[in-house]
Amino acid sequence: MKAWLQETKSLRRTVRRASSLGDTTTSGMTAPRFVNTYVFHDRLRTEGCQEEGARQLRASRLTHGPDGRGRRGTGRVMDIRILARGRHRAAPVATRREPMGITSHDVARLAGVSQPTVSRALRDDPRVSQATREKVKRAAQALNYVPSEAGRTLSTRATRRVGVIVTDLTNPFYPHVIAPLHDELSSLGYRMMLITERSDEAVAEEKLLDQSMDGVVLATATTDSRLPAQLERRGMPYVFLNRDTGRAGDFASVVDNEGGGRLVARELVALGHRRIAGVFGAANTTTGREREMGFRLALAEAGVGLPEGRVVRGAFEYDTGYRALPALLEADEAPTAVFCGNDVVAIGVLNAALAAGVKVPDDLTVIGFDDLPMASWEVFRLTTVRHDLRELSRQAARLLVRRIAKDVDPAGERLVLPTEFVPRATHARAH
Repeated sequence: MKAWLQETKSLRRTVRRASSLGDTTTSGMTAPRFVNTYVFHDRLRTEGCQEEGARQLRASRLTHGPDGRGRRGTGRVMDIRILARGRHRAAPVATRREPMGITSHDVARLAGVSQPTVSRALRDDPRVSQATREKVKRAAQALNYVPSEAGRTLSTRATRRVGVIVTDLTNPFYPHVIAPLHDELSSLGYRMMLITERSDEAVAEEKLLDQSMDGVVLATATTDSRLPAQLERRGMPYVFLNRDTGRAGDFASVVDNEGGGRLVARELVALGHRRIAGVFGAANTTTGREREMGFRLALAEAGVGLPEGRVVRGAFEYDTGYRALPALLEADEAPTAVFCGNDVVAIGVLNAALAAGVKVPDDLTVIGFDDLPMASWEVFRLTTVRHDLRELSRQAARLLVRRIAKDVDPAGERLVLPTEFVPRATHARAH
């Protein structure tokens, strides 16, 4: 370390001598001098000198101006470097230069590895050993080095960013799938960018195809959306989360919606209900169509009908349920049970029943779908259909990363999670 300090002092004397050099402009006047000192030394490669070496490296990034207080001048620039061989080199530059920041090459010298190894280690590439990754990260921390995303993009042609399109953040369903999606993407080395619009059609194509993302998750797609075809045409990898288009070739993480609808129908029939109503999701969503289809098929198998007069379709939101129940109750034969397209719609029905003086479950059975955390709250204790919300998101993230890596079946992959009936306090036998 003593030799290091001696060389640094020698370098500073060289800088002071360089500062005394004249630099005459075209008008014959002497211009201010500017010297940028940039120091490396092979001792930085040794583990024991990392902290001190990092301090010396940061301290050596000095800028000397004519007033001696480190302000930038406007004249000749010199880079004076101590190389591995210990010789001084002066490189005159005709134009003004800003002091350089810490780069991955600096980290590589300090850690004693190659620059590509630094890049791989900082993104936790499994090809780099754990010991090397830790050594590189210690060096980066010592130098206060932050990797440049722009540089990574240029070198790898990958942004490590994924866009997630959601058109209805007010729906309590989506925070419960967005959070685990973010966590899984992060564990796979990707950053998540949330894109919110009123509909898929409102998402400008250029937002997704400007090479700022490697892939896209479509969380609120409809069967008539044109966005998937646009992404396919431009070669942008994407997957569906929760909803898809229902067409062959989709890459999707979804739920067994039809199977869940069948579970509810069979339970209601077993409880003796015959006047049954449905408040389903929109007809242009696969979740809405499939849950209704499974429900209808199972009722038909039991010889129970579901007339259109006892069916309401709408958005998967609270108001759909709250507004639907009064109209259903005004029918000549009011229903004794209502199956709702999701838990949020079911909560709207529960509140409407309370406002109308209808007792649940004594007068009316109400069943939801999804088993959101709020469904189990004591104030609701909603009977519903459960699926694994977290796994729904995790498998969507893994599928997208595989599709980005071209490690998928070109014919498409539709990953379907099973459902189960969850009895709580909003269902009872028909009277």
